[in-house]
Amino acid sequence: MNDFLPGLYIVSTPIGNLEDITLRALNVLKNSDLILCEDTRRSIKLLRHYSIDKEMASYHKFNEKKLTNSIVNQIKKGNRISLISDAGTPMISDPGLVLLKECIKNNVKIFPIPGVSAVTTAMSVSGFDEKYFFYGFLPKKEKQLEKILNSLTNYNFNLVFFIPALKANFYIRFFKKYLKNREIFIAREITKIHETFYRDKLSNFKDFVKNIKGELTVVLSKKEESYNLKNEKINEVKLKSEIKKYLKRYSLKDVVKLVSEKNSLPKKKIYDLCLKIKKQ
Repeated sequence: MNDFLPGLYIVSTPIGNLEDITLRALNVLKNSDLILCEDTRRSIKLLRHYSIDKEMASYHKFNEKKLTNSIVNQIKKGNRISLISDAGTPMISDPGLVLLKECIKNNVKIFPIPGVSAVTTAMSVSGFDEKYFFYGFLPKKEKQLEKILNSLTNYNFNLVFFIPALKANFYIRFFKKYLKNREIFIAREITKIHETFYRDKLSNFKDFVKNIKGELTVVLSKKEESYNLKNEKINEVKLKSEIKKYLKRYSLKDVVKLVSEKNSLPKKKIYDLCLKIKKQ
């Protein structure tokens, strides 16, 4: 393959069904001098399925800093190295960014080999429009999670997250608290035998009764149109009265938090009203 130049090849692999791989990706893997894998035990199944017998090496978040310089030097010597993750497109919530940045720094050629991504696959069947904000994996600790979700409250885009299935109910409860007035779409086991989709209004979504395994791709829709500034203006007189009452007993910060959560309104809206009242 004469046009297969030395460099780093970022190769997308299937997220479930082994047939979801491009001809170009297979050709690249067959002609690689080394294939970097997030987990060689998982990647070997794909490579054996397509009779690809190439040298493999583990490359993950625990060893990437240690191995990166060596890999860059191999490419500089003329090697063709492919990077694959356990599933989907590398760098999308997967290891590899350290290596990619070092290759950019050293003017090493980088070749993206596009393919499957759980993000775009879920969005394509969500039923929501094409504008979305992808966050990836959310924090496990409650305080960090609350901080992130609170910062996303007023994003009027579809929001895409990855969450572990075993903690689905935990995250959904926080979604209901901070990301109200949205619909929810959950994709489980995408492209696999037990592929399942769940759809509902977030407020109506029931907890999973049985434990489910794997990782889930969750899409929350834009805010419903009923949630708009007109409704806020109608209630402004009532809000001002409520704020005045609370300001006599609590700090400004506590009033903003209390009133915004109670009325499902942006903190900035409540904060601005508080300032107006204080100036009067």
